[in-house]
Amino acid sequence: MSIDPKATRGYRNRNPGNIEHVPANKWQGLADPPSDGRFCRFTSHEFGIRALAALLVTYQDRHKLRTPRAIIERWAPKVENDTAAYIAVVARRIGVGPDDAIDLHRHDHLRPLVEAIIHHECAGLSYPAAVIDRALTLAGVPPAQPATLREVAAVTGTGRGAILVGAAGIATAVAQAAPAIQALGTLAPAVAIAVIVAAVVGVLAWRLRRPA
Repeated sequence: MSIDPKATRGYRNRNPGNIEHVPANKWQGLADPPSDGRFCRFTSHEFGIRALAALLVTYQDRHKLRTPRAIIERWAPKVENDTAAYIAVVARRIGVGPDDAIDLHRHDHLRPLVEAIIHHECAGLSYPAAVIDRALTLAGVPPAQPATLREVAAVTGTGRGAILVGAAGIATAVAQAAPAIQALGTLAPAVAIAVIVAAVVGVLAWRLRRPA
């Protein structure tokens, strides 16, 4: 019989990593009460995922754990888990070997590990990518910024996304907006920022409309 992921304790607590409550650990976003009797409760799923990500980064930085095997052996000890099966599932979902080194300060390494743990802890639970990205940004490991207009178009869902820009892509757009930006010295800060954003977006949109 399959379990509804949203009926799991981890989802209900907005703590999909099932982090146990320790009063000394003052996690951001703890709910009131902060525990269900054993596990943390959070005010949002983003804060719960942030705590999971932050704890994994601590494993790397403080305890020098850099492989799926080492990380999961600490996360899910054999005393109450089928740790070997957990390691195998996580490594397979990440796409690396159990003893391959990963860098949890890299979003593209941390995110699949976080998603694999959530999937295992909460009966196959899967969050939208935007929720995971917001949580990892709160943890200090944001996704890489788009470097080309094609990537900008893919992220924003606007434009044709078919024009490749060289290494100077975004910098060129800002440079082309520079004449407008230089005239803003006497404006209030909020107005100046709004005008700068509009100028850069305008240049980007113009470049996206140009023939390939």
